[in-house]
Amino acid sequence: MPAESIASPQLWAATIAVLLGLLTLDFILTRKPHDVPMREAVAWSVFYLALPAVFGVYVWLAHGSEPGVEFFTGYVVEKSLSVDNLFVFMLLLGAFAVPAKLTQRVLLYGIVGALVLRGVFIAAGAALLSAGTWAFLLFGAVLIVTAAKVLRDALRHDEHTVDPGNMRATRLLRRLMPVTDEYHGARLTIRQAGRRALTPMALVVAAVFLTDVVFAVDSVPAVYGVTSDPYLVFATNAFALLGLRALYFVLRNALSKLRHLNHGLAIILAFIGAKLVLHWAHTVWSWVPDVPTPLSLVVIIATLGAVTATSIMANRRELRRAGT
Repeated sequence: MPAESIASPQLWAATIAVLLGLLTLDFILTRKPHDVPMREAVAWSVFYLALPAVFGVYVWLAHGSEPGVEFFTGYVVEKSLSVDNLFVFMLLLGAFAVPAKLTQRVLLYGIVGALVLRGVFIAAGAALLSAGTWAFLLFGAVLIVTAAKVLRDALRHDEHTVDPGNMRATRLLRRLMPVTDEYHGARLTIRQAGRRALTPMALVVAAVFLTDVVFAVDSVPAVYGVTSDPYLVFATNAFALLGLRALYFVLRNALSKLRHLNHGLAIILAFIGAKLVLHWAHTVWSWVPDVPTPLSLVVIIATLGAVTATSIMANRRELRRAGT
């Protein structure tokens, strides 16, 4: 049976229209590259935080408390995962030496690519769920394995590194077309010596798209662990991704200080994975407990709060040791 959804065709159409409108506005704003000042970044971040809050209230009032809680829980999950995405984007921007004034255009390309990929993965997830409850077991296993890998890397203190020369996407593009040594504004290609050549901008966009694929594998099953409604899964992903461009400029100096973020993400992914496995087991054996969504929201917020607090305390201890 297909997954139940609160969305009518009209609601889907309105949501996609608003999404396309906001993306068009972002492309217009980034048409003239510039380094984003903090005041502008904060203003847009507030706007993109208020937008899902208003939408969540609408879902709550129009469709009931259960879909409302599912939306807010899914949004918190996606937003927490997107912060880790931002950290990887920051490394990519540094590795490719992207000029500061082009940063927001690169981020926007990454957001568009992520939205398209999430749409594909969400549709595939809905098809799997309609085929049988075993899909919950599959999603749960994917998240638990991912959580184990994230926690292992965090405990080993493995640093994220990016080597543009070793990335498959950039190696493939360099074989297909020549690449210029310098950026040419936001252009992806230029005509050079009578033939079309790629700019470094095209390479960094390709690298961002490649990382979007990896992120989609984790994030879509994570939200399906909160709600089986494909519309709510899409809405949480869309709202979480829309504000990434502005949030990057607000958090770029703080991202590296969240040293325990990956520990928290591992806990959240493992918890949601276990929740999915329990939900599958509940459909087979009714005596197996099913984790309620409000409890999931409490656990996720508490985990994020805890790792933020421990990161702050660890940074302060390091500063005191450095001062002695």
